[in-house]
Amino acid sequence: MDHLAELDARVAGCTACPRLVAWREEVGRVKRAAFQDWTYWARPVPGFGPADAPLLIIGLAPAAHGGNRTGRMFTGDRSGDVLYQALYDIGLASQPTSVSIDDGLELHGVRITAPVHCAPPENKPTPGERDACRPWLVQELKLLRPTLRAVVVLGAFGWQAALPAFTEAGWAVPRPRPVFGHGTRVPLDGLDLFGCFHVSQRNTFTGKLTPEMLRDVLRTAGEAAGLPVK
Repeated sequence: MDHLAELDARVAGCTACPRLVAWREEVGRVKRAAFQDWTYWARPVPGFGPADAPLLIIGLAPAAHGGNRTGRMFTGDRSGDVLYQALYDIGLASQPTSVSIDDGLELHGVRITAPVHCAPPENKPTPGERDACRPWLVQELKLLRPTLRAVVVLGAFGWQAALPAFTEAGWAVPRPRPVFGHGTRVPLDGLDLFGCFHVSQRNTFTGKLTPEMLRDVLRTAGEAAGLPVK
């Protein structure tokens, strides 16, 4: 477990992508009006959750005024509100809200990470930035492998980024690579991989992803991971 904490610390110090470094720091200087009293994290955001988690959730990248502000995955934005409420509803989070890094939130058997650890402009990392960040996800997967039993990937971008990372981390990914879809379930070596629409405001506000749909995928994945879900 200490090795994962070391990886998280190294992630937080990464400066590999000049465009992302400039953007995350600019956002931290200018700030949003509602957060003028905050000192923004403005660094890469490491994964969050226990190092022996049997369930992993893979998103896209931190939000400029969410994780980039608070320093914790899916914390301080509306996407996080939806995700943590669902995890709380099925018994995998200690509370339904996630507002700051010191709010006392604990995850039960779940870890949350992303294929891109810096907030990108317009929430759109480039393919080159995605590929530059992949080694962090590969190392995280390797460290989690002894306990990992299920993975939920949020959105097509995360799916496309995660599959090569699984291959590099030593899993046998089917060829041709499985296509992303909500509710997709793919068996890999010793784990089940699930697709889920991303918890973006575009999806949740339009009803493309409802709280029930999200809970259903997370509950099924939790059961596959051997977790006691509601």
